[in-house]
Amino acid sequence: MRFASLGSGSEGNALLISTSSGSTQTTVMLDCGFGLRETETRLQRHGLSPSSLHGIIVTHEHHDHIAGVFKFARRHRVPVWLSHGTWQAAKDKCDEVTLNICRDGEAFAIGDLEILPYTVPHDAREPLQYLARDQRFTLGVLTDAGHATPHMITTLSGCDALLLECNHDVGMLEQSHYPPSLKQRVGGQLGHLSNDTAAEILGAIDQSRLRKVVGAHLSQHNNTPALAAQALRKGLKNSDAQVMLACQQAGFDWIDL
Repeated sequence: MRFASLGSGSEGNALLISTSSGSTQTTVMLDCGFGLRETETRLQRHGLSPSSLHGIIVTHEHHDHIAGVFKFARRHRVPVWLSHGTWQAAKDKCDEVTLNICRDGEAFAIGDLEILPYTVPHDAREPLQYLARDQRFTLGVLTDAGHATPHMITTLSGCDALLLECNHDVGMLEQSHYPPSLKQRVGGQLGHLSNDTAAEILGAIDQSRLRKVVGAHLSQHNNTPALAAQALRKGLKNSDAQVMLACQQAGFDWIDL
């Protein structure tokens, strides 16, 4: 298994997950928060064409995650997986797109990848995050959640790699130019994970197989890469695990497991 990001942050998110089995290869995209041409350009940077994608999996309906999903899926005839709530929020954009409804705890297959959705607390209709598995490895993904839940901890335990939101530093958010309502939303129970909460989640999961941790969805105004990386290292019990960060402009290149 390997994974890469086309970009991560409030201006757009898209994650690639790929696995090979014999002569076959399965590649999916988790979210598509960029415009059609921008997505195609960013895919090309990672050595992929649109025709190489076997599916798009959607976490929720916010613009930075769904902006390009249906235009891309329609043009390139790529099927989409999303929750019923997300479909309800975006159904006016779904014409001529092959849709599949997914639910918390009900795993489904796309080629040689098994995908497991799980619920998270976020201010969207029915937000989901996901695990991706092949025959050897498990990648956990957690962004866009306001606080930790036991369900998250259980689901993410035992991953080989984890993409984990480190959206904001609490002190920077408090001192930022954001209006009070936005500060409350971002830092609230249905908002985004702070560095401290990300470290707590990381420290609570089973890290026995964990080898890669990638901090994601960093705020460009209320966080710094140094603070996010420091928090993730604080949460690691396994000193051998590698800490990396995703950025808005370039995401990150392929990471092999």
